[in-house]
Amino acid sequence: QVQLVESGGGSVQPGGSLKLSCAASATISSINVMGWYRQAPGEQRELVADMSSRGSTNYADSVKGRFTISRDNAKNTVTLQMNSLKSEDTGVYYCKRTDVSGFLYVSWGQGTQVTVSS
Repeated sequence: QVQLVESGGGSVQPGGSLKLSCAASATISSINVMGWYRQAPGEQRELVADMSSRGSTNYADSVKGRFTISRDNAKNTVTLQMNSLKSEDTGVYYCKRTDVSGFLYVSWGQGTQVTVSS
């Protein structure tokens, strides 16, 4: 079982920036994906951005050009730099990791609140 510890988040005004970080306690497979999902009140959890261990990335259309995901494979961490934040970015952000080793091993963080409000 991989434990994910998130840090960052908080409250910011529209147009501001925040950085989220997530550290994984272990590696099951060198082939893995780490990323961030978010869930707004009354909404389903959705992908924000993820990045594979080989460097390929996926971004939600709504965050392209504003958010940047990065990884440090040696430290087992993933970071989400969020710029030009909007009120619709408000929600609980969850770190997710998927290790591919025959089966898919999926781990989730506890979530961190991001609030964008004036």
